[in-house]
Amino acid sequence: MEQLVQTTLSAPEGDLSFFHLFWQAHIVVKIVMLGLVAASVWCWAIMVDKALLYTRTKRQMNRFETVFWSGQSLEELYGTLQNRTNHGMSAIFVAAMREWKRSHEGARPAIASLQQRIDRVMDVTIQREAERLESRLLVLASVGSAAPFIGLFGTVWGIMTAFQAIANAESTNLAVVAPGIAEALFATALGLLAAIPAVIAYNKFSSDVGKSIGRMEGFADEFSAILSRQIDQSL
Repeated sequence: MEQLVQTTLSAPEGDLSFFHLFWQAHIVVKIVMLGLVAASVWCWAIMVDKALLYTRTKRQMNRFETVFWSGQSLEELYGTLQNRTNHGMSAIFVAAMREWKRSHEGARPAIASLQQRIDRVMDVTIQREAERLESRLLVLASVGSAAPFIGLFGTVWGIMTAFQAIANAESTNLAVVAPGIAEALFATALGLLAAIPAVIAYNKFSSDVGKSIGRMEGFADEFSAILSRQIDQSL
């Protein structure tokens, strides 16, 4: 027992550092670690991008609602937005107004099924906005579900390496066992490090997307009612 303690204490302090564990790991475990680090970096890039996107989208919808319900005429608002790149509620508004304009062009306005066409155009626009907001969220979900198992694979491989080292050295000395066990646990830690933020971010962003789509659908219903009244008055 005293000999084991002395061996452990005499080991260099840097032997179990993260850098040392990586370089001493088996090539398979190295690939697992690099893959998990790359997945973690990719997820953080997506999280930052989506956080900025959803903040910007919420701000744009707030501004549009303020302008839309301020009493400004629909024609003036459409003239201001039609040549811009629009997203969210403004994209729904422009798509509906564009269909309204097209239906009133010419000597014979096509008003008979205008309400259905406007509703269809707004639904398609909402679907496109939902796809834009939801893009790459599947990456977060995939990393969140797969990373722990990939880390577990590295753990199993590291333990196998540790057992092989024990067998080759014909000793259960802690100095022989510790590196393999440490590298195995390091792979697990990297898997959790990639998975936990990804799962939390996916749940948060999915909730944000649902709220944004709900707001857009609510605006589409209100705007559809406004246009429906105007269509009835023109018949």
